[in-house]
This record gives sequence, C-alpha cells and structure tokens, in this order.
Amino acid sequence: MSKRNKIIYWVTTIWLALGMFSTGMVQLTQAKDGPGGAVSMAHLGYPPYLSILLGIYKLLGVIVVLVPGFPLLKEWAYAGFFFIMSGAVFSHIASGYAIQEIFPALLLLLLTVISWYIRPANKRIMKTKLYASEPKS
Repeated sequence: MSKRNKIIYWVTTIWLALGMFSTGMVQLTQAKDGPGGAVSMAHLGYPPYLSILLGIYKLLGVIVVLVPGFPLLKEWAYAGFFFIMSGAVFSHIASGYAIQEIFPALLLLLLTVISWYIRPANKRIMKTKLYASEPKS
C-alpha cells in the first residue's frame, strides 16, 4: 500500500470513527438534538428504542474497525455502517429533509465506502488455498 493510500485510509477511517462514535453516543444517550437525536428519529417516524440499538451497533462497529485484526468482523462492521447510513440518507430524503440536513449521513456513507475500499490488505478477508485451487467458472 502506497503512502498516499495509507494517509487516505487513516484520514477517512478516523473521520468515520469519530462520526459514528459521536452519533452513536447521541443515539445511545437519547439526546434530543444532533444528527440521529431523539427529535430527528421521531420526525422520521422511528421508535425511541431503535436509537439505542443503532447507538450500540455504531459503537461496536467503531471498536471493530479501529482494533487490529478480525478481518471478518471488519467486513460486518463496514456492511453495518453502509446499511445504517444508506438507510439514514433514504429516510431523510423520503421525509422531505433539506440537503443540508441530509449531508451528515451522506458524508458518513461516503467515508464508509472510501475507508472500506482503500483498506490495507491485512484488514481484508484473505482467500485460502482451498479457494485458490478451485477451477474458475
């Protein structure tokens, strides 16, 4: 991995982790204001308990993405972040939010995709020899 890609990976991953941690804490504590806060979730039509669940998932995902090792769990964390943030973007659009209110979710979605795409080889699921020896279809 080139130095440029390492820098891009760590900048996007740190920003992603900070964004997911902060919104996860807002949701977990049931704070009224802020992205993903209780007022926003209620306006979107979601029940209060969903915020707590999303907050827990976001915090666990941040830990998995930042801790070395566990490539399979990292894949799950990135997939979870993608599902959560794409759902947030769609929910905001469907509820008629203005673009400036959709931007935080869109930014976290973009950071998720970039961080996942550019991650180093040691953070990817490696193919074993079992798969390498199978004939190509």
